[in-house]
Amino acid sequence: MELSSDFYNLAFRFLFNISVAYLIIMQIYKRFHDSNDFVFTYFMFNSLIFFFAYILGNMDINIGFAFGLFAVFAILRYRTDPIPIKEMTYLFIVITTGVINAIGSNEVSQQELIFANFIIIILTYILENQGKIQDSEKLLGRRTIEYDKLENIKPENHKDLLIDLENRTGLSIQRFEIGRIFLDRVNIKIFYEE
Repeated sequence: MELSSDFYNLAFRFLFNISVAYLIIMQIYKRFHDSNDFVFTYFMFNSLIFFFAYILGNMDINIGFAFGLFAVFAILRYRTDPIPIKEMTYLFIVITTGVINAIGSNEVSQQELIFANFIIIILTYILENQGKIQDSEKLLGRRTIEYDKLENIKPENHKDLLIDLENRTGLSIQRFEIGRIFLDRVNIKIFYEE
């Protein structure tokens, strides 16, 4: 069975797309974040959206049908903890790169497509690196922990909370952010001197 030029075009574009996703996810996201929780999700969303957009781009379908399919993707969500805003931004980045790499080269030149991907990668790196530096004059480590003394999360008890967190972790905590609150615990992101 002889492979068509369309197949080679798809394979080449997918390899380019997954290379861009690799740079964003493994070389930028993982460098600045402790968690690997979203790596699988980012790669799969990028790949699924790429193939979805590529196939829709090659089909002669009603534009309303295409928007309806995208609307289904938009309203679906996982029944887990809410995704933090920065992780949601990375999700939009990998979805966007999947879409532009799938349908972009039909309408734009390869140079424009490479330039757009390059700018997304560089901008992501610069902004992520700048955000890490601005946490402090020194780079701060960050972790999310589960905390069980709910009375300390009240604003008037934040000094007690900071002291208790430092005693329990042995870390020099510079600041903290209170996350999701459960009946018996709360998620707290701590920023500490490494």
